[in-house]
Amino acid sequence: MEALSEAMRAPLFRGIAPEEFAAMLNCIGPRTAQFRRGEMIALEDARMRQIGIVLSGAVDMVKEDFWGNRALLARMGASELFGETFACGEDDRPTATFVAAEDARVLFLPFHKVMRTCARTCAFHQRLIENMVHAIAYRNRELMHKVEVVSKRTLREKILADLSYRAQAAGGRAFEMPLGRVAWAEYLCADRSALTRELVRMRSEGLIDYHRNRFALRWSPDLPPDAPRQGG
Repeated sequence: MEALSEAMRAPLFRGIAPEEFAAMLNCIGPRTAQFRRGEMIALEDARMRQIGIVLSGAVDMVKEDFWGNRALLARMGASELFGETFACGEDDRPTATFVAAEDARVLFLPFHKVMRTCARTCAFHQRLIENMVHAIAYRNRELMHKVEVVSKRTLREKILADLSYRAQAAGGRAFEMPLGRVAWAEYLCADRSALTRELVRMRSEGLIDYHRNRFALRWSPDLPPDAPRQGG
C-alpha cells in the first residue's frame, strides 16, 4: 500500500482516479526493486524494455567515455520517470547508464503495456499514454538544456546558464540547487575544484550569493541578494 501511495504522486499517473489506480497496476503488471547508492540500475547498451518511476531516493543518468570520464546527464528524484526516451525508440538500447544516486526504491513498468491499450480497453490507458508523451517531451527539454549549458565556452557561462534556467523554473531568484558540488561538476563537465573556485569568485563579484545548496541570483553587483529590482 505504501508503494501504491508513493506511485500515485508520479506525473505519469496524473488524472487517473484513485479507484482506477489499483486496477491499472494490475493490468500493467509492475514490479518494485531497491538499489543501494552507487548500484547500477541499467547498463549502457543493455535493452531497455521497462521504464522506471523513482519512489524514493534519486537516480542519475550518466555517460562515460572511452577513458572512464563520467558526465551527469540528468538526475531523477522521487516521482520522476526514467528510461522512457530509450524504451520508446526502435533501438531500445540506452546510450547512457542509470545509477542510484542514493538508496532508491523504483517501480518498473513494461513500456509496451503502458503505451498500448489492452483487450479490456481500460479507460485509464488513454490518459496514461497522454501522460507518457508529456513525460518524454519534458525529458527532451531537460536534455536540450544540458546541451545548451555544456556548449558554453567558459565555466562561468555554463554556471550562469544553468543557474538562470533553475531560477526561472523556480519562479524567483532564490532556489535550492538539487545537485551537490560533485554531481554539479559532473553535470557541467567541469572539475569540482574549478567549480568551487569560480563560485567563490562570482560571489565576491556580486553576481550570485549562496549558502550550501541555496542560491540567489543578483540583479546587479550593487544590490544585495534580496533587494527588489526597479520596475518589478
